[in-house]
Amino acid sequence: MGVSGTAVVFGGGGFVGQYVVQFLAQAGYMVRVASRRPDQGALLRPLGRVGQVAPFYASVRDEQSVACVVRGADVVVNLAAVLGSSGGQTLQAVNVEGAGRVARLAAEAGVARFVHMSALGCGAEDNPVSAYGRSRAEGENAVKQYRPDAAIVRPSVIFGPEDRFFNLFATLARYLPVLPVYEPDTRVQPVYVGDVAEVVGRLATQDGYVARSWELGGPQVMSMRDIARLVLQETGRDKPLLHVPLSLARMQAWFLEKLPVKLLTRDQLLMLSRDTVMPGSESGFEPFGLVPRSVASCVPFYLERYRVGGGRAGIFVPER
Repeated sequence: MGVSGTAVVFGGGGFVGQYVVQFLAQAGYMVRVASRRPDQGALLRPLGRVGQVAPFYASVRDEQSVACVVRGADVVVNLAAVLGSSGGQTLQAVNVEGAGRVARLAAEAGVARFVHMSALGCGAEDNPVSAYGRSRAEGENAVKQYRPDAAIVRPSVIFGPEDRFFNLFATLARYLPVLPVYEPDTRVQPVYVGDVAEVVGRLATQDGYVARSWELGGPQVMSMRDIARLVLQETGRDKPLLHVPLSLARMQAWFLEKLPVKLLTRDQLLMLSRDTVMPGSESGFEPFGLVPRSVASCVPFYLERYRVGGGRAGIFVPER
């Protein structure tokens, strides 16, 4: 396989990033995995040929490191984002200023294609209520200021073997006497991480997808109550669901957001107060000729390890 060019993936060591890195490597690109933790990017070296995938230190908050890593690149993908502020990693610094910095320096370096990851329901036209949502909307605007040709991806809740969504529910189901459910009637449209990564990869490597936003959702709309029930079923846990009243949920979130590992924050409750679903009957994958994978075709395989006595060794999600 010949070399197709050089791609830079900010946040490439993260949940979605590793799938995007694999797609770009298989497409023949030399991939620079840019992150604050290059040791995590080093774990992705086996996804390509020897020397094809290389970790780089590049924080979206640092002008010099970003300018260095995008120099000579043909493609830049920005997946770097935070759910909440912690220390210097604030919503403003990463999701807004960081996004704008990457877009500006990529433009100055003459990078041909730019792809930015946002989130469904977080466009400026959606008038998001949470601080996270607003930071995503402002980040999109910052990107468009310097890269009006950018392709912006807005997925719903992303699931996959390494997710912090179904796995979190399953962990709670394992250890708690009841499974708490916040905002049980709120609807989401879970989308498989591999499908999102393929769209990102195509936007980054193929012509005809610039200067617009791509909203993505899976084939099934589920309420938070539906998701909790599915997790109990697939993990074999016979436990009651506990609908946590909003007033109590806010008190719990106030306490939990002060812990080093923020299991729940008040801003996340605001995010859960709104549906995260596609505006119409389409999934968003139709222009790419893709059929998104369902929750039922993937999730049971990686939740099996949470069953009493454990499941099969390793995590295996079958191919289509």
